Amino acid sequence: MTGKKLRDITPEMLPEDARDILIKLNEAGYEAFIVGGCVRDCLLGKTPADWDITTSARPEEVKRIFAHTVDTGLQHGTVTVMQKRNGQLIGYEVTTYRIDGEYEDARHPKEVTFTAELAEDLKRRDFTINAMAYHPDAGLQDLFCGREDLEAGVIRCVGEAKERFTEDALRMMRAIRFAAQLDAQIEPLTWEAIKELAPSIAKVSAERIRVEMEKLLVSDHPYHFKLFYESGLTKYFLPEWDATMTTTQENPHHRYTVGEHILHSLESLNMERLKTEDLPGGYERSRKILRLTMLFHDIAKPLTKTIDEEGICHFTGHPDKGAEMTEEILKRLKYDNDTVRMVSGLVFTHEGRFEATRRLLRRAINRYGEEQFPLYFYVQEADTLAQSDFMREEKLERIAQLRELYPEIYRQHEAVSLKDLAVKGVDLIRAGVKPGPQMGEILHRMLEDVLEEPEHNEKEYLLANYLPKD
Repeated sequence: MTGKKLRDITPEMLPEDARDILIKLNEAGYEAFIVGGCVRDCLLGKTPADWDITTSARPEEVKRIFAHTVDTGLQHGTVTVMQKRNGQLIGYEVTTYRIDGEYEDARHPKEVTFTAELAEDLKRRDFTINAMAYHPDAGLQDLFCGREDLEAGVIRCVGEAKERFTEDALRMMRAIRFAAQLDAQIEPLTWEAIKELAPSIAKVSAERIRVEMEKLLVSDHPYHFKLFYESGLTKYFLPEWDATMTTTQENPHHRYTVGEHILHSLESLNMERLKTEDLPGGYERSRKILRLTMLFHDIAKPLTKTIDEEGICHFTGHPDKGAEMTEEILKRLKYDNDTVRMVSGLVFTHEGRFEATRRLLRRAINRYGEEQFPLYFYVQEADTLAQSDFMREEKLERIAQLRELYPEIYRQHEAVSLKDLAVKGVDLIRAGVKPGPQMGEILHRMLEDVLEEPEHNEKEYLLANYLPKD
């Protein structure tokens, strides 16, 4: 984003509710500004997800001014002001100008001191691009050249980098995440401080690490994940990944180390196509699942590498082992069960290649799962694009043929799972089959038949051919 022209912030960019809060605080005799990420996003021409407000008013004074507030962090000076708009309550965090005391846990200050000076509040913030404030009358308050850094594409700490990262170790990951989101460079002193203090990331909770890692992965520049490795951070939150960067692939299908292949595969995912598809859980969920899958799809290659007598390397069993490792890592990072299930499942199946025929495609959908299968195409394509040119066109052509066949199976109502069978359990009971293992065996034999011959999926045919003979 170097050289990007920024917008000037205008009062109209602020939500009416946020402007009302500023006005009421001003009318009561206090200063107030929108601050932080929302200011940065406005300059970039983006719509902020949240609007944070900073003020010279103390928490108790904010509570006195507004009728509906929630005590969300009084010890740190934060009150959430609830505004009603179109029948809905929307919360705006209002935080008193403050000076942070000593940090004892690499995250929270032991104590905070409220101040009447905006400058004191801004100087405690993490990066210059997040240390700007704005008021419709006072304009942009930029004491640390945040706008200049934003325009130049530079991530720089406010003040002394080591102090900022000692206060909250997660800021090291945030610096890299912002670099990915903004396609920016990390300023040299800030980068050196990250490398020096990387071990302190071990003090940060898995949940907070997960959030920053995921925000980077779903950004437009996931290749920046490499900076986690180069800084030494992955050694402490994802040590399994480090080995991929030094594992070579002496094989005609590859041209990168395993880690570089993974990084290129992250960027090879076709997000524009994904936006056009109606997938279970929607675009945001699918994007997260796919980026996590590519991050881990070859995680087990360092453990499974062998080299044959001709000097060609192989990674036999790496999808199976990789699925196990992925499940373990995602659980360690406190991911939800659905994400663990989907990602580990795709890692397990990512190597599955078969001829582009309807019969084999039906069987693959049955084996991999209907919810997971549409993402299989994206995984295979990204994996292929991150390999060498060897047989690339043939590989991509096979994937394209499968993509064309896939909707035909559903248009023709061909069975791919038990729920699609013309015969249900109740039909077997009516025919005299008792509930139990035998019923399941019969249904699965029927399914095997119709996976091979879709036209056999008729109740009369299936009952005639698969009911037990007296």
